[in-house]
Amino acid sequence: MALRPAGSGSSSSSPLETALAECTEALNCFLRNQFSESLEMLQPRTRESMYHALIYATILEMQAMMTFEQEDIAHASHTMKEAQEMCQRFRRKNIVSGAFSSRTGGDSCTEEELHAEVCYAECLLHRAALTFLQDENMVNFIKGGIKVRSSYLIYRELNGFIQPNQLPASSVRAHLEGGVALGIGAFNLTLSLFPPRILKLLEFAGFSGDKDYGLQQLHQGATTPNLRALLCTMLLLCYYTFLTFILGVGEDDFTEAEALLSPYLARYPKSAIFLFFAGRIEEIKGNINEAIKKFEEGCSAQQAWKQFHHMCYWELMWCFAYKGMWKMAYFYADLLSKENRWSKAMYVYMKAAFLSMLPPGEPRPFGEDEVALFRQVSSFKQKIAGKSPPTEKFAIRKARRYKASEHVPLPVPALEMMYMWNGFTVLRKQQELLEGTLNTLTQAEKQLQEAPASEHQVDDKCLLLLLKGLVLKHLRSPTEAEACFSAVHASEKRIRYDHYLVPNALLELSLLYVGQGRNEEAVRLLRRAKSNYKNYSMESRTLFRIHAVLSKLRAPQEENDANGATPS
Repeated sequence: MALRPAGSGSSSSSPLETALAECTEALNCFLRNQFSESLEMLQPRTRESMYHALIYATILEMQAMMTFEQEDIAHASHTMKEAQEMCQRFRRKNIVSGAFSSRTGGDSCTEEELHAEVCYAECLLHRAALTFLQDENMVNFIKGGIKVRSSYLIYRELNGFIQPNQLPASSVRAHLEGGVALGIGAFNLTLSLFPPRILKLLEFAGFSGDKDYGLQQLHQGATTPNLRALLCTMLLLCYYTFLTFILGVGEDDFTEAEALLSPYLARYPKSAIFLFFAGRIEEIKGNINEAIKKFEEGCSAQQAWKQFHHMCYWELMWCFAYKGMWKMAYFYADLLSKENRWSKAMYVYMKAAFLSMLPPGEPRPFGEDEVALFRQVSSFKQKIAGKSPPTEKFAIRKARRYKASEHVPLPVPALEMMYMWNGFTVLRKQQELLEGTLNTLTQAEKQLQEAPASEHQVDDKCLLLLLKGLVLKHLRSPTEAEACFSAVHASEKRIRYDHYLVPNALLELSLLYVGQGRNEEAVRLLRRAKSNYKNYSMESRTLFRIHAVLSKLRAPQEENDANGATPS
């Protein structure tokens, strides 16, 4: 739902109504790509209005998370702390920090004080996210966790209080309810993605992870006119277009995402944010050329925040990789490696991976050499929330092969990383792309057969079998696909390094069985993949996908609660 000013029909507005109307207009400017103007509208009142302070700090946080510059993160963190202090000024005076209770304080709170509570909880959540990005030591990590729990407890108490029979109707009530829906929905949806063992621990600590309830709350917040409608919508779009694909099995129903996006695109047709999501929807539908067009439009729509360009560059990189246009994919990986700080190790790895997909004699762009690039990857290692991102750790481990003077090249590194991002769910939508990928894998198999024997030979053969099985499955050759996955499983004891291949082969074989209606066999394979394998590359992502399939199959919970893993 497009944003509407709060209380716009009233002749005499309260201070709260005025603040909400002004903040809504600032967000409208933001969605029209007028980023500086949006901040300029908010900044003068950040010392007197909790909503101005919150929205101003939120926009700075978005910018910091995209630039990943420590200076920007520190500035956003300081500004969010000031916003929290502003909210504290408006909270009920006898409420200590983080201790709101609907039983002891809700009934006597004024409307403004209730708004201060939800804004305070939102600030805590934002500050926790910034703490995880900014600091790597355990003390600050624990502080971030405490902020998350304090925020959740406030949201939970508010959610129990703002029932129709407890809260009088007013012109700003929708904004309060939208704020609570955002918090409750975000917590429940996010936590529901965790494997059952971890979710049980979190529930013991007082959290809840009900996916359906979380989605219902976010949809309610997104489809009613309120200040948080935009954030609710963006969270839902991220869930439908990214999380269900990267951490799930990739759904084919885009109805919800398109319904959420449509009114915003109608009102803000040049919005960089919504053009990006429009491109992402086309991409996961398999309409690669249309997706490229949308992402390019998103880049052309504004020049003020280059960070939005980087989001599009990442997707454009994959779009051209799906098409087997390796030089174009390299071009966008190169831009990212030069302009963006999120994961330079990953960007350099992808540059090398795309170049290695080219024929040996074909000239490389800018005279770059993939071997030299692979050898640079580990030098760009970084940490987020005290840990290296799992995809970055995977890239560094794979690139390690090139450290030796007599190295054995990776067979299809671009397709392997595509699998890690679940990109084959996009390839399956177009037979032409699948056939091109199958041809690439067949050529790689031939090269491997002709190559001298090495310690990596079994691992490389199993990788090609896993990816070939996926392509064959999508080309409706289930018997051949099953043979590929089974061959990987049968080679388990001979694999030396890429131990992730076996549990993923079992996962893909189980999905093949699901498509054939062999659900009981699928559940047995999934449980074997979950229980029998530990400490392999990208383990958490595989476990999240296994959890998603078991949940979809409604496997009995008591048998689906062991051997989870913390996300990494």
